[in-house]
Amino acid sequence: MADTAHSSAEALDDRVPGTRIAASRGRAWKDLLVQLYQREPHQECLLIPAVPEPLVVWVLSGAAVVEERELDGPWHANRVSAGDFFLTNAQDPYELRWTADESSPFEVMHLHLGLPLLKRATVEVLGDARELELRDVSGERDAVLSGLLEPLRAELLSAHGPSALFVQGLAQSLAVHLVRQYGAAATGKRRPRGGLPAFKLRRVIELMESQLDREFHLAPLAREAGLSEFHFGRAFKQSTGFAPSRYVIRLRMERARQLLRETSRPIIEIGLEVGYTSASHFAQVFRRETGVAPSDYRGDT
Repeated sequence: MADTAHSSAEALDDRVPGTRIAASRGRAWKDLLVQLYQREPHQECLLIPAVPEPLVVWVLSGAAVVEERELDGPWHANRVSAGDFFLTNAQDPYELRWTADESSPFEVMHLHLGLPLLKRATVEVLGDARELELRDVSGERDAVLSGLLEPLRAELLSAHGPSALFVQGLAQSLAVHLVRQYGAAATGKRRPRGGLPAFKLRRVIELMESQLDREFHLAPLAREAGLSEFHFGRAFKQSTGFAPSRYVIRLRMERARQLLRETSRPIIEIGLEVGYTSASHFAQVFRRETGVAPSDYRGDT
């Protein structure tokens, strides 16, 4: 898979907190990115940008209530356990949260299928290179899919290194199965994909995250994407559902919530770290975005 495709997948995965156990690297994994994660037991509302590559999330261990929604829409919950999977081919950004049972680790496998591989499978199954839609799946089981994912997981963890021939055979089988089972020719009713190319989205978000303590400026982000400020702002909103300035606020609040939960640092210090020189301004924005004051969120008495 080209670097841009890997960056696309990582742009999504890097947004989801947890410990990465393993990740695919090298020629054996062409057109495929596989990553294993142990997730935190509880995750608040998290924005997942739209990326081109289909994503399969397979639950390896543990159980959780996972909730999904369109931006600001109603939450839809699924209780999942080992063996369940999600398939996402999102045309639009969406929001995600979960609460896992703490009796065992909540571990998942993320697999991003490269577009060249999906296109070859589409030609094989449908007879031509027409545009394909994969339907979204939330918390279902598929014995054939599990039977293909498990050996990929084993190859990823193999002490002898992966076999390129074996991995590519599994990847091709997986692509054909997804097209057969969950795919259909595009109907033309869904809007065409727009927004930033995923590798540019990743670089822009990384730049945003590295500068949360600074005043927001659009120009450096537009330069990173290689676009004018006008075209960058429009493309970024297509990818994430938010204007760049609003997205930075979301990132600041995510970081602030993490620091309030995990540290005992003074609130004014946390405010400074996420770009607010005034404690009152930080408290005002935090309350507006979360519904509670920073001290109440932390549970100060």
